Amino acid sequence: MILFQNVSKRYPTGQEALSNISLELGDGEMAFLTGHSGAGKSTLLKLTALIERPSRGQIVVNRKNLNNLGSRRIPYYRRNLGIIFQDHHLLYDRTVFDNVALPLVIAGFRHREIGRRVRAALDKVGLLHKEKAEPITLSTGEQQRVGIARAVVTKPPILLADEPTGNLDPTLSREIMNLFLEFNRVGVSILVASHDLGLISTLGKPMIQLNEGRLENPDQGTMA
Repeated sequence: MILFQNVSKRYPTGQEALSNISLELGDGEMAFLTGHSGAGKSTLLKLTALIERPSRGQIVVNRKNLNNLGSRRIPYYRRNLGIIFQDHHLLYDRTVFDNVALPLVIAGFRHREIGRRVRAALDKVGLLHKEKAEPITLSTGEQQRVGIARAVVTKPPILLADEPTGNLDPTLSREIMNLFLEFNRVGVSILVASHDLGLISTLGKPMIQLNEGRLENPDQGTMA
């Protein structure tokens, strides 16, 4: 569950990226954040992931009040999130297997469990046959799939994705979105920032539209 209550974010430059945002994404729900470039989509996701802190308001994720979460607890909090970026953030000096395994290694999983989980995640995104490949040899769409496998390998209850199809053609974009739908069908809560209205409008999920840091329609903030 993700709950924003009157949340605003003002940067030191004076820019107010978000203004008085209230919204709720219930357990097992999926929704899309839409809006123009600079509308506040990425900032909202960063606040959810505790990459940024709000200037005002309250954020509750998985029944934890993020305002009360100290810096030392942030890494443990993020273990319950899968975060997917547009530009992958893959490590090019490691194999596909090692990239996907990284969150499990950090979390202290045993070697055998790491192997089992990594191969299951790669199989889910159709890249099991690429586990020994170097990321630089993969296509853009395959690299994005590796990023998704890495995000879901710990089986997090929440997935956050920031423009995950921004660099992909329409066919690959739909394939990636279908992966998110599959994860949502098994109970994962998913919040995706996307400007691809033509695609996301066909997927039957709620859309939360931001405009200059504000909800376009305040009534759209409740998904549950």
